[in-house]
Amino acid sequence: MGQRENSTAGDCNFFYGKGNENNHLGTGFCVHHRIVSAVKTINFVSDRVSYLVLRGCWCNIIVLNVHAPSEEKSDDSKDSLYEELEQVFDNFPKYHTKFLLGDFNAKLGRENIFKPTIGNESLHQHNNDNGVSIVNFATSQNLVVKNTMFLHQNFLKYSLTSPDGKTHNQIDHILIDRRGHLSILYVRSFRVADCDTGHYLVVAKVRERLAVSKQAAQKFNGERFNLRKLNVLEVRKGYKIEITNRFAALGNLSDDKNINRAWENIK
Repeated sequence: MGQRENSTAGDCNFFYGKGNENNHLGTGFCVHHRIVSAVKTINFVSDRVSYLVLRGCWCNIIVLNVHAPSEEKSDDSKDSLYEELEQVFDNFPKYHTKFLLGDFNAKLGRENIFKPTIGNESLHQHNNDNGVSIVNFATSQNLVVKNTMFLHQNFLKYSLTSPDGKTHNQIDHILIDRRGHLSILYVRSFRVADCDTGHYLVVAKVRERLAVSKQAAQKFNGERFNLRKLNVLEVRKGYKIEITNRFAALGNLSDDKNINRAWENIK
């Protein structure tokens, strides 16, 4: 198990391994405070593989983070990664939901034989060697690649731009159990999230229920308003006066007619 460290920034907790002896590689997780109470286990298997287990309402949710060797690396290093992944998967209960994501350095093509696993919307026409490896692993573990299944314009599929600024690739992927693949509602990349890297942020919208503690849920629910109080005439008048005064102070709505019209619209 790799050495685990954690830190906080804003509303998030960061959990990360220390990488190899040269301080290269390493994977980690950024978990929002709102769901950090659902974190059950974090394990840094190696400098290329880590996973996080979240308590779900029906079953646990396992998120694996991977950094695969690049295409020009040796076949031994690539085989070693997928052997390691296979061992990790074999230790997971079958009924837990599993997400596999990260930088696979893999181009997935549109060959018909791969469509049951990757769909029809890959950026690339042909697989590279890493692409064949990830498809073979996904098939053996009954996973599907979701980011190549959504119809987007090409610039929303890019996950890496080469230093020349002209070559774009889709090499970061998100996989999930085939039986639960409908829980991923969409996947796309965001180019505006600049982290001083050629990679773009790849975002998935997921529908899952986590077992978050009540204390954490209450802490982040924010201030609640009892709208039923507006049914009381005196409260409603007082609210109207307060809103009117605030808008008048801001100079945004100085016309009483506009204020009354706005109030009528929200009653």
